[in-house]
Amino acid sequence: MTITSPATVLELYRRMFRIRRFEEQAAILYRAGHIPGFVHLAIGQEATAVGACFALRDDDVITSTHRGHAHALARGLTPVEMYAELMGREAGVCRGRGGSMHIADPSRGIFGANGIVGAGIPIAGGAAQAARFNGKGGVAVAFLGDGALSTGAFHEAANLASLWELPLVLFCENNRFSEFSHFDDQHPVQVEDRARGLGLRFRRIDGNDVVAVAEAMTTILAQVRDGGRPYLVEALTLRVRGHYEGDPQHYRSPANPSEPEPRDPLIVARERLAAADVPDADIAAVEAAIEREIDEAIADAELSPQPPASELSLAVTRPRPSAPASVMEIADSAATGETWKYFEAVRAALHAELENDDKVFVAGIDIGASGNVFGITRGLKDQWPSRVLDTPISETAIMGLGVGAAMAGYKPVLELMYFDFLGVCLDQIMNQAAKLPYMTGGQAQMALTLRTQIGAGRSSGAQHSQSLEAMLCHIPGLTVVMPSTPSDAYGLLRAAIADPNPVVVVEHRLLYGSKGPTCSPDHLVPIGQAAIRSRGTDLTIVSWSRMATVCLEAVNHLATEGISAELIDLRTIAPLNMTPILESVATTSRLLIVHEAHHDFGPGAEIAARMANEGLHLLDAPVVRVAPPHVPAPYSPSLEQAWLPDLTRILDEARRLVRF
Repeated sequence: MTITSPATVLELYRRMFRIRRFEEQAAILYRAGHIPGFVHLAIGQEATAVGACFALRDDDVITSTHRGHAHALARGLTPVEMYAELMGREAGVCRGRGGSMHIADPSRGIFGANGIVGAGIPIAGGAAQAARFNGKGGVAVAFLGDGALSTGAFHEAANLASLWELPLVLFCENNRFSEFSHFDDQHPVQVEDRARGLGLRFRRIDGNDVVAVAEAMTTILAQVRDGGRPYLVEALTLRVRGHYEGDPQHYRSPANPSEPEPRDPLIVARERLAAADVPDADIAAVEAAIEREIDEAIADAELSPQPPASELSLAVTRPRPSAPASVMEIADSAATGETWKYFEAVRAALHAELENDDKVFVAGIDIGASGNVFGITRGLKDQWPSRVLDTPISETAIMGLGVGAAMAGYKPVLELMYFDFLGVCLDQIMNQAAKLPYMTGGQAQMALTLRTQIGAGRSSGAQHSQSLEAMLCHIPGLTVVMPSTPSDAYGLLRAAIADPNPVVVVEHRLLYGSKGPTCSPDHLVPIGQAAIRSRGTDLTIVSWSRMATVCLEAVNHLATEGISAELIDLRTIAPLNMTPILESVATTSRLLIVHEAHHDFGPGAEIAARMANEGLHLLDAPVVRVAPPHVPAPYSPSLEQAWLPDLTRILDEARRLVRF
C-alpha cells in the first residue's frame, strides 16, 4: 500500500481529524474549567505530526514540545487517556502528574512533551545513542518549534548528533511564531543555514500536506536507519490559535501578500481524497466515527477519579535495591588491610560496573583518551572504546544524552568536570532527570549517575571551588552522595550506578591522592547509610566529604583534652537520614555541623532545622554550624584560608559547645 493510495490518504485524514477534534474539544473543556493549567493547541499542525509519525516503527522514540498533543495522538495514545491526563485524573497516561505540557509514555516510544523550550532535543540524542547501542536500527525524532532553534540545547544536541552521526531527526515545525514573536524577529538566518553550519542534512517540506510529509519522512527515516547522517527537517506549517489558549494575540499582524498563509492541512487532504475519487460518504463516515470516539473519550475521562492525596509522593523515587541500616561503624568487614588512593577507588568502581553490566556507559568531556582532567578514567576507553565516550564541551547535551539513554533502559555514568559548571546544564538535571519519573506517573526509567567534584583550598577561585550540594538537595527526585574515604568512594559509586534513581556523586579533588583501606570487589555502601567514624559522649559532630576527614583530626585532638566527640560522616546528603544524628544527640546533647558548602541556606541549616523540630528536647546547647561565610570562594591564599573552615575553627567551636 503506497502513501498516495486512496486507502492510505483516508487513514492519514482519519488521524488528522482525530487530532483536530481532540484539540477543538480541549479548548471547550479548558474554557469550561474542566482542564486546569496551561493548554497549547496544535490546530493547524496536524499534518506534521501525522506525517512525521507515519513511518515510525514501534521501537522508535519521539520527544515533543509544550504543543505536543498532536504528536502523542499520532504516535498512538488514545483520546481518553489524553483527556484524563489534561484533566489531572488518575486514568491519565501519566496518572495526572504531567498534564498538558508533559504528555509521555516511554513504553510506546514517547519520551515526553516538555514545558522547557528545546529541552527534549538532547533527550532525543540520548535515545538515539541508545538505539545505536542496541543495534536494531531504531531512530529518534525530536519535534521542535522554530523558537527552539535559538536555544543552547538545540545547538549542543545538534552538534553532538552531527559529530557522532546519531540516528536522529530534528523535526522543526516552523509556524513562523516563537511564542509572541515572528520568526523574522528572532532568527538572523534561515533554518537551512543552521543545518549547514552544524553539518546536518536538511530537507524543507510543505508541513500542511500530510502526504508530502509522510513521503519525505519515509525516505529520511530509511536513510538515517541505514547509517546516514542526522537530519534537520523544516516543515512549514501554521499556528491557528495563539501561543496558549486564551492568548489575545495582539502581536498578530495582517498577512503579507507576498508570503501567503499556509493552507489548512485538512482541506489539503480532502482535496487529495477528492482527486482520488474517495466518496464523500466514506469521508463522512470517518468523521462521524471520530466524533463518537471523542465524545466517548471525554465522558470516560470525566468519570476517572482525581489522584488520591495519599499518593502525593508516588514515583518521586523508585524503591532502592535494599533498605539499609541507618548507620555503619568505621570498622568495615569489607576492608582487606591493604591501602589504595581515593582516585584509584573511583576508577576501580567504574571498571567493575563497565565489566559487569553492558548497559553501563561513561560519557563526558575528555574522559576517554585523556582519562579526564585528573586522570581518573585513564585506560577505561582502551578496554571499552564504544562505551567510554568523549563528548564536546556541551554539558547540556551530555546530561540530555544521559536522560534519554536512561529512559531507554541504559545506565549512563556522566561526568560534570567541575561542580561549578552545574548552572550550564541545570535544566537537564533539575527539570528532566529529577522530574520525569514523577511527571510520567512512574513510567520513566532514570538509572542515571552523575559524577562531579569539588575542592576549595588551592586558589581555584570562585568558579572552580564551590560546594553546591544544597542546590541539588533542594530538588525532589535527586539523590546526592559525598564520600570521604577511598572505600566509600568505591562503594557509593557502585551503589549509585546500581540505583534506579538519578544519583549525583560528589567527589573531593583534594582527597584524590589520600589513602585508605581497600575493600573487597563486591563492596557496596547503601544509599542513605551514615558512618560513625568515632564514638563519643560529650559532643556530636556531623560532616561529610573532606570536612569529615578534618573533623576526624579534631576528634582525635579533643580526646587529648578529655573531650569525647562522636563523629557522624553522613555520606548521603539527600535524602537526609536524621536517625543516627538524633540517636547520637540523645547521648551527647550537643550538635556541631561542619561542611564546605556556604553557611547560609546550606545543608547544615536543614539539619539544624530538623534537629529543632524532631529533637529539640535532646539539646542542652544551641546547634552550631562551621562553614564558609556567604561570600564567593576567594582566589588569594590568605583570603581563602580565612574563608574555608579549618581544624582551628572546628576545635574552637567544639570547645565552646562543650562548655555551654
